[in-house]
Amino acid sequence: MQVSAGVSSQTITFSGKNVSLEKVFNAIYKQSGYLVFCDYSLIKDAKKVNIHVRDASVQAVMDECLKDQPLTYEIVDKTIIIEHKKAVAEPAPAPPPIDVHGRITNDKGEPVPAATVAVKGTSKVVATNDNGEFSLNGVDDHAVLVITSIGYERTEISVAGQTSLSIQLKVGAAAINEIVVTALGISKEERKLGYAVTTVGGEQLSKARETNVALSLGGQVAGLTVHGANGGPGSSARILLRGMPSMNSGGSPLFIINGVPMDNTQRGSSGEWGGSDNGDGISNINPDDIETMTVLKGQAASALYGARASNGVIIITTKSAKKGQALVEYNGNAQWDKAANYTDFQYQYGQGIEGVKPSTAAGALSSNRFAWGSKLDGSSTIQYNGQNYAYSPFKDNIKNFYQTGPTLTNTVSVGSGNDRGSFRLSASRLNNTSIVRNSGIDRTTINLNATQKITDRLNVTLFGNYIDEQDHNRPQLSDGPGNPNNFQFLAPNVDERIFQPGQDSRGYEIVFSDDNYVTNPWFVVNNWINTTGRKRLIGAISAKYNFTDWLYLMGRGGVDKEDDRIFNVTPTGTNYSFNSAGESGQFNGLTTLTTQETNWDILAGVSHKLTDDLHLDATVGGNIRTNNYEYVQINGSQFIIPFLYTPSNVLSFGRSYYVYNKEIHSGFYSIDLNYKDYLLLSTTGRYDAFSTLPSNNRGIFTPSVSGGFIFSHFLENTSLNFGKIRAAYAQTSGEPIGGPNNTNSGAYQTNVYYGVGNAFNGTPVGTLNGVGNVENDQPNLPNLFLKPFTLTEIEVGTELKFYNNRLGIDADYFTRKTKNEIQQASLSPATGYTSTYVGTGSTQNNGVEVQITGTPVKLRDFTWNISFNYTHVTNKILQTDDAGKRLTLGTYRPLNANTAFIKGMAGPQIIAYDYTYDTKGNIIVDGSGLPVRASTLTPFGSVLPTDYGGMRNDFTFKNINFGFLIDYNYGNKILSATNYYTLYRGLNKLTLAGRETGITTGVTATGAQNAVSATAQDYYQRIATISRNNVLSGDYIKLRQVTLGYTFSGKQLANIRVFEAINVSLVGRNLLYISKKSPNIDPESNFASSVKYAGIEGTSLPSTRTFGINVNFKFKK
Repeated sequence: MQVSAGVSSQTITFSGKNVSLEKVFNAIYKQSGYLVFCDYSLIKDAKKVNIHVRDASVQAVMDECLKDQPLTYEIVDKTIIIEHKKAVAEPAPAPPPIDVHGRITNDKGEPVPAATVAVKGTSKVVATNDNGEFSLNGVDDHAVLVITSIGYERTEISVAGQTSLSIQLKVGAAAINEIVVTALGISKEERKLGYAVTTVGGEQLSKARETNVALSLGGQVAGLTVHGANGGPGSSARILLRGMPSMNSGGSPLFIINGVPMDNTQRGSSGEWGGSDNGDGISNINPDDIETMTVLKGQAASALYGARASNGVIIITTKSAKKGQALVEYNGNAQWDKAANYTDFQYQYGQGIEGVKPSTAAGALSSNRFAWGSKLDGSSTIQYNGQNYAYSPFKDNIKNFYQTGPTLTNTVSVGSGNDRGSFRLSASRLNNTSIVRNSGIDRTTINLNATQKITDRLNVTLFGNYIDEQDHNRPQLSDGPGNPNNFQFLAPNVDERIFQPGQDSRGYEIVFSDDNYVTNPWFVVNNWINTTGRKRLIGAISAKYNFTDWLYLMGRGGVDKEDDRIFNVTPTGTNYSFNSAGESGQFNGLTTLTTQETNWDILAGVSHKLTDDLHLDATVGGNIRTNNYEYVQINGSQFIIPFLYTPSNVLSFGRSYYVYNKEIHSGFYSIDLNYKDYLLLSTTGRYDAFSTLPSNNRGIFTPSVSGGFIFSHFLENTSLNFGKIRAAYAQTSGEPIGGPNNTNSGAYQTNVYYGVGNAFNGTPVGTLNGVGNVENDQPNLPNLFLKPFTLTEIEVGTELKFYNNRLGIDADYFTRKTKNEIQQASLSPATGYTSTYVGTGSTQNNGVEVQITGTPVKLRDFTWNISFNYTHVTNKILQTDDAGKRLTLGTYRPLNANTAFIKGMAGPQIIAYDYTYDTKGNIIVDGSGLPVRASTLTPFGSVLPTDYGGMRNDFTFKNINFGFLIDYNYGNKILSATNYYTLYRGLNKLTLAGRETGITTGVTATGAQNAVSATAQDYYQRIATISRNNVLSGDYIKLRQVTLGYTFSGKQLANIRVFEAINVSLVGRNLLYISKKSPNIDPESNFASSVKYAGIEGTSLPSTRTFGINVNFKFKK
C-alpha cells in the first residue's frame, strides 16, 4: 500500500489539574495544528483529567487524556477523530508473526537512508540502507511501525498483515532550519533566539554559482548587501550587514568556518591610479563543500566574537556524512561567462575633431577615441596605420575583444557515518578562463570533515580545508595603464581589431590613442604579467568530553595559514615606461606574503533543568589568538636586457620588508534561561586584551542581552501557530588593527617606533613613526590613550508563522550608534608633529528588515515556495573630527569629484561641482557661451542604498524544479566615469543635440540672455567637467538567477544500479535588468570593493552574464 500521512514531530507542553478535554484539545490545536473532530456530547460528558506533559507527541497526549475514558481516537492527516469505544469481542487466536520488508522515500521519490524503523511497543528497530530499504523478521500481524528520520515528520504505519510496504515521508515543516549554529559554534533552536539570524542552504549557493561564493548571498538575506569588483573571476566582494557599520570599517563581516575564524583580507585592490583586484579570503571557498551559511546580522548575535565582529558574522558549516549514510557523490558544473554590453552610444557621427573626420594617420591616432567628426556616411577614412577603412558604424568592439569565458568545476566526495562517528572527504578542481584573454583561475580544494566517538563520553572532531589557487594575469582596473578595457571608448567607426596583436615586430606596444598612459589592450592581454598564487590551510581539531548528560568540556585548536606569491611586470616596450636611454618596462614586484592566525579555545557548558519550569544553558570559556604577518618584496626599474623579467635584470633595485605579530587573550560567557518554553532570556559577554594596546589601556568588553516572548503559547487562534516578539541590546567595538600599513587604529599609532628608511646621499636614514625624509616630513604624534570605537545597537523584532507554517514573517527594527571613531587631527608643525589620531567620530544607522516566506500552493505533485526580503537603512554622520570637516574618501581622477563623510549627512556622500546659477536659478555662461562651473563641491547623495532586497520563487512539479531570483536596489547614487568620458568624447546620445547648429543657452553674469553659440564639442566637454552631470541613479531591479532542473531517481534508475539519484540543472546568473536608471553602464559596476570607492564607476571590466549546466550523481555504495 502507499502511505503518505503520519503523526507530526511537533510536540505538546501542557499542565493542568481537573481540566476539561475541550481545554486540552484546544492546546493541542494551538501548538500542533491538529484539529479534534467529534460529536460535542462525547467530550461534554467526559471526565475531567489531570495531565502534565512536556515535549510530548500528539499521540502521547491523546493516550493520556483518554486512558480512563470510554472513548477512542484515530489520526487522519491533521485531524483527530474521536468515537465511542466499541464493545470488545472475544479475542481470536493471534495470527503467526510475519516478515516485513519495505522501502522508504521522500516526496520526490528519492530513498531516505538511515531512517529508523521501529516496531511500536517492542525493542525491535532497524535502519534503512542507502536505497531506503529495510526488513524486519517475526513481526506481529497487526504491529505498528514507527518511522523517524531527521528533517521528516514522524510517521506511524499499521502493518495490517502486509509483508511489503512502500512508505513516503513528508518533510517536517517545523524541523526545517529549526536548529541554527550561533556564535562559537553553539547550536540553538531558532525559535528561542532573541535576535535575527538567517540561514542559506548550500544548494542555493552551488547550482548557479559565482567564483566568489559571497556574491551568491545577494538578494537572499534581509539586511545584507553584497557587490563585487568588476575585476575578473575571483574578485573580492563588499559585504555590508545593516549598512555601513562605521567610518573606519572595511565593511566585511567576520567569517567563521566550522568554528575557525577565517581571514577575509583583500589582497591588492585598485584605486584612482589603477591596480588589480587580487581577491579576498572568502573567494577561496568551494561552494560544493558548504552545507549552510548562517548570517548573524546584529551585534547581539555576534558579540561573543568580541571586537572583531562589529561588522557582523557569517558562519559557514561544511558538509559532513550523516549517521547510517554511505556517500559517493560527484558534482560537475560548467558555466560560460559572456561580456554584457550596457552601452547605448550614438552612431550618427564618427571619429574626428570639431566636425571633421581625420585626414592623416597622425590625426587618426589622436582622434580615435573622439567622436566629434562628421556624419558617418560609409566613405573611406584613414586610420593610425595609414590604411583606409569605411567611415561606418561599428558596434561590436566589446563583443569581439572579449571572449567567452568557461568555468569547469568538478567535485568528488566520499563519506560514511555510523553510531561511533562519520567522515566526509572531498576533492575539487576549478578551471576558469576569463573573458579577458590569457587570464583566469585554477583552484584545487581538498576538504575533510570527520568526527569520532572515542568513548561514550569523549568525542573528537577534525576539520581541514586545503586550497591551492593560481591566478593568471589579473587585469588592471580604473586607470589607463595596463587596463584591457580601454577599447570601450573608441569612436563609433573604429574597429578594435585593427590594433592587433598590440605589438610591432620589435615586441613594442602599438600606440592606439592620444594618451601614452592608455595602454593598447591587445598589448596588455598578450604581454602584461600579473600572476598571483595562494596556498592555504584552514583547519581545526576539537575534543568534547561529556561528564554527564548536562555538563561538558570542550577544547579546540584552529589555524588559518596563507602563503601568497605575487609577480607583477610592466613588460618591455610599454610606451609610457621608456626612459631617456630607450630602456623600458618595470619590475613592479615579486612579493611573498605569509599570514597566519591561530586560535586556542576552551569551553565548559551546562544544559540543565533548574526547576520543572526553568531551564539553563550556559557556556564559559577562554581564547588565545595569535596573528602573524610577513611581507617581502623585491622590485626594480627598467630592464637591462629586454624581455628578461628577473630581479637581477633591472637598472635599479628596491626591496621592502614588514613583519607584524599580535596576540589577544579573551574570556567569555553565554547564559540562556528558558521559562516554560515561552519566556527566553540570554546574555553574553567577552573581554579581549590586545597586545597592540598599552598595558594600562589594553582591554575591550563586549556585552549583550537579548530576550524573547512566545506569545502564541497563550493564544487560541485558528491561523497563527507560532508568534514571538524579541528584543536585544549589545555594545561592541572595532578591533585594533595594526599591521604593516599602520591603519589609524593600529598598534603603531599608540607608541613611538623607529625604522630604517630610504638612503639619503647613499646613507640609510632612520625613520620616526614611518617618516623617513627628516628635512620635510614630520611624524604623527602617538596617542597612548587611543582605543577603538564603541558601537551600541538595539533591535526589536517579531517572528510569526501562520497556517501550519505555510506563511512566515520575520521582521526587525534596529538602531545603532558609534562613538569615538578614530580620525586624524592636524597639529601645528611647531609641536614637532604634523598630526595625531583622536577618537571624535560618530555615526548612526537605523533600519527595518522584513523576511517573508510562504508556500502558496502545496499539492501532491506540485509545490510553490516563495521568499521575499526587504531592508530599509538610513545612516548619518554625526561627527567627523573636532572641527566637523569633510573627510575625503575615494575619487576617479578625471571626474573632478569624490566621495566623503560629511557631518549631518548620509555617508559616503558624493560631492561634485555644480553649475553657477544666478539668483533666479538660471545657469550662468562665460564669454564663449559655455556654462561656468561652481567653485565649491556640493553633496549630491550617498553611494549606499536605502532600500534593497530580493524575491526568490521555487516551483516543484514531480521531478521537475524551476526557480528564479529577483533582487532590487534603491536610493543610492553613482559617480560615473563612463558618463564623463562619453560626454567628453562625443559618444553619449545627449551629444547629438546641437551638432549642426551649435548650442546657445544660459544667461551672462549680468543676467542677460546668452547670445553666443558654442560648438557641440566645446559645450559637452565643458559640462562633462561640471561633475554633477556624472552623478547617476543607482536604482535597479534585476533578474539575478534562473534554474531549471530534473531529478532522476527511484524507478527511473531501477535498471541503472550504479546510481541512487541524478540531478541535472540548467542555470543562468546575472541575466538582465528589469529596470535601471543609469544609461550606458551597469549600476553595480565597481573597480574596487572597498567602502572607500563604493559608488565610483569607471573603466573596470564589463559585467558578465553566465549560463551553465550543473549535474549531480549520487552513487550507490
